[in-house]
Amino acid sequence: QRQLVESGGGSVEAGESLRLSCATSGLTFVTYCMAWFRQAPGEAREEVAGSDRDGGTRYSDSVKGRFTISRDNSKQTLWLEMNNLKSEDTAMYYCATLNCGTRRVVHWGQGTQVTVSS
Repeated sequence: QRQLVESGGGSVEAGESLRLSCATSGLTFVTYCMAWFRQAPGEAREEVAGSDRDGGTRYSDSVKGRFTISRDNSKQTLWLEMNNLKSEDTAMYYCATLNCGTRRVVHWGQGTQVTVSS
């Protein structure tokens, strides 16, 4: 059974940091591109960071320079280091596997809530 389980969310003050983890099982992690998405109430889900199979990364302009995505293929785990958090980062954060060719999402996790108060 394919699973993506996020953890590490929480409530923090603006300027603080959080590290999200996404532990996967039941899938061949190394073959997938991976990404972190977020969705704030009333907003569309957006991709904030992506990790290619070869280690390449990409970030949305809103998080560039503050967030770092990383992966460990041997542990089948994806992380998102979030620094200097802002109130606008408040959202449910989801990890996902992507088809590297189409960049369409293949699997979603259940999400972890991040709340930043100013």
